[in-house]
Amino acid sequence: MDTSITGTSGSRQSTAAPPLLSTARGRLTLTLLCAVAFLDFVDASIVNIALPDIRGDLDFSVQQLQWVPSGYLVTYGGFMLLGGRLADLLGRRRVLVTGTVVIGLSSLAGGFAGNAEILIGARLTQGVGAALMLPAALSILTTTFEEGPERHTALGVWAGVGGLASAVGVFLGGVLTEGPGWRWVLFVNPVACALVLPAVYALIPDDRRRARLADFDLVGGVLGTGGMLMFVYALVEAPDQGWGSARTIGALAGAFVLIAAFVVNEQRSPDPLLPLSIFRIKGLAAANVTGLIAFAGLLAMFFFLTLYMQNVLGYSPMQTGAAYLPLCLGVGVAAGLSSQLLTRIGTRPVTVVGALAAAAGLFYLSRIPVDGSYLADLFPGLMIVSLGLGAVFVGVTTAANAGVPADEAGLAAALLNASQQVGSALGLAIFAAIATSYSQRLLAANSPVPEALTFGFQRALLTGSIFLAAAALIALRTGNAHGDGERRTE
Repeated sequence: MDTSITGTSGSRQSTAAPPLLSTARGRLTLTLLCAVAFLDFVDASIVNIALPDIRGDLDFSVQQLQWVPSGYLVTYGGFMLLGGRLADLLGRRRVLVTGTVVIGLSSLAGGFAGNAEILIGARLTQGVGAALMLPAALSILTTTFEEGPERHTALGVWAGVGGLASAVGVFLGGVLTEGPGWRWVLFVNPVACALVLPAVYALIPDDRRRARLADFDLVGGVLGTGGMLMFVYALVEAPDQGWGSARTIGALAGAFVLIAAFVVNEQRSPDPLLPLSIFRIKGLAAANVTGLIAFAGLLAMFFFLTLYMQNVLGYSPMQTGAAYLPLCLGVGVAAGLSSQLLTRIGTRPVTVVGALAAAAGLFYLSRIPVDGSYLADLFPGLMIVSLGLGAVFVGVTTAANAGVPADEAGLAAALLNASQQVGSALGLAIFAAIATSYSQRLLAANSPVPEALTFGFQRALLTGSIFLAAAALIALRTGNAHGDGERRTE
């Protein structure tokens, strides 16, 4: 018996539409969304190598200079939840466009900055734009591609690009700083945004919603954003102010009070900014905590290895950036393999093995000597880390978005990215304090500066490897999402 459906013309028609990723439009849409992720993740690391040149040009003090990278991190993490919820309520394309415009204009202002205050203000505003862009783009991805193997593939590509961008940012920063100058580290963004905006309107359908003012949890927005901003700010300032200083303790206590009040408000609000019911999805909380702890170790690696290469080994910005190129290749390969493995063994084994591999790579790197060489002391560890980094990005991103209803996709994306940014700030704060205190003790004992710096970096990298081992243990509690309908198992 012929079970095909025959139209009025007598022609046979398939009952199932082809997978979106098999079409040109689907592949272009995924490319666009990955370009957005690349832009946001690159901005977090691209300025690091340019910091000495920025300080010389704009007369930054040492304390001011840390706000060039950290200012982006503070507002990025602080506004992430609000950005994700706005995408769900107002329309994801609208919020994505708004964030892209904010990133482009603030980067332009930062590139033309004539003093430290304007550049720091531009970086703070960039973070707000990124907090709007990234959760909107990730939620568009999870609601555009059908759950199952297609969404796993899309999330694997997205996560691979995110991991790749963190490494490529350091390389691009070195190339641009030694080439046209540090201002082009910021000028590339308006060019990228000008290319992204037309593509967004061409490929992303308008999902504009007319949310009433009553739909916005204004109290929750103020408490949640204020608490996150204060928490990340306290973490960023702690290495300079001291963990036991009244300023640090006061900021952390204030953040705790605001976040506690936020949780109470969310329990009582009829339209909460963060519906706590989302945490009933199996393994979602564990996936976000895994991302937070893993990012604390992984992102700090770039910071300390960059300082080691430039301040101890005497690498130029270009040489430092080029040193990360093999890492970029490794992350891309690992992400591709991991996205294929997800449908066979699930997200949990991929994440656990990835975190353990990254921990092993960081442990290797924690043995860097004062007179180290790239091939013997850096290259092997970087390649091991790259395999783990790609796997962790893919596994955590997929697990944290699996099983989430479409109307909360923006919130789930925001939770994941907020945990990653808080983890980055937490890692830098803790590891910088460890490295600085150890180096200062050695300097007080009249040790040579290169030796004191290197031993401090060693302690920081060793702690990072411990964090990644802990992330592997936490990942055992995540759901195990497969390709068959995003199935989650204990």
